[in-house]
Amino acid sequence: MSSKHRTGARSGKNRPSTPLPTIDDATVARECESLAEEHPEDREELLLEAADAWNEAGEYDRAITLYERLLDPENGGVAEPDLVDAYRIGTLWDAGRDEEARAAADAFRKRHPRHAGAWNFVAESFESRDETATAAGWFTAGVTHALGAGTPVTADTVEGDPHHFDVEMLVIGRHRVRRLLGEPHEDWDQVADVLHERRATPFLGRVRPLDEMHDPLLLKRMAEDAPELLEAEIAALTDGLTGGRRQARDPHSTCVLYWPAEEFARLRGHWPKAAEAYGSEHGEHRRRVEDTLRELSEEGATHLAVGRASVRGLETYAAGDGGSPDAPATRSAYAAELARTGQVADWPPPRNGPCWCGSERKYKKCCGNPAFQ
Repeated sequence: MSSKHRTGARSGKNRPSTPLPTIDDATVARECESLAEEHPEDREELLLEAADAWNEAGEYDRAITLYERLLDPENGGVAEPDLVDAYRIGTLWDAGRDEEARAAADAFRKRHPRHAGAWNFVAESFESRDETATAAGWFTAGVTHALGAGTPVTADTVEGDPHHFDVEMLVIGRHRVRRLLGEPHEDWDQVADVLHERRATPFLGRVRPLDEMHDPLLLKRMAEDAPELLEAEIAALTDGLTGGRRQARDPHSTCVLYWPAEEFARLRGHWPKAAEAYGSEHGEHRRRVEDTLRELSEEGATHLAVGRASVRGLETYAAGDGGSPDAPATRSAYAAELARTGQVADWPPPRNGPCWCGSERKYKKCCGNPAFQ
């Protein structure tokens, strides 16, 4: 299982932006460690990014050393030790230190933590090793611990939890591995179906059911022949029934604008007043987009989407609409137009699918990482 890419939960006002993974991972790791020395107020964030980069570079022992350093109370500890420990367990697997990984997972479980994201990460680590039955047990235990023993598992109790996004991923992950095991559909699987239906944006007039998405043969084929099958899956969702024309997504989608790095810089140069609404630097802007989408989801909004904005697109829309790019109403209308014309990405993307931000990393290891909150 590859490592966790995370974007820090806080933004240091006086430190340089954390380097993006456009250079080699070892260099990113060294720079993050150096920045952690210079900016102790962001030590946890930077060392976690350094550990992730060491993992991506294949320097697993260096990553594990950083996780253990962060978990050491004498070094100040961390805000979410269970999540950091889950990262450490995943890296032990990556390093081929299987016995240590199993022992660490056993110790994790005996602590009975309630961090849904941490449970999900460890469960997925077993799933990625094809230990499907073990993974099912971890997903089940994660739901129970996150919601609290005795709490009925319903779609409403999951959505009412303060960390409902991560609990939902546990319930849906459990559905996935039970489907792989050929287990009969039961009450918690029905909860997963309801959660999926409430969150999914329908294409071509229907929501694709979880039983179909988690079909064992489909998942096996995707694992063995991912590029070709993924292309076919995307085509099936986006091609229309008349001449292969692309259909617009649900026009009632709630679209949040995302400005890629180059466009963000261009926006700050062309329309600085408008840029103020999106954050002082690009990393903060990405965090705001994900936070906004999660807040909307927690408020019960469905059919959420991310629109990749461009200065040219905004200016063209404003010119036709008679508004100003500086005006919040114009930008809101521009976002609605992107949704109406299908120029958006549904949120949340699949956990193992590409992240909406364009990083080319899996969503669960990028903006969908629990530590991103």
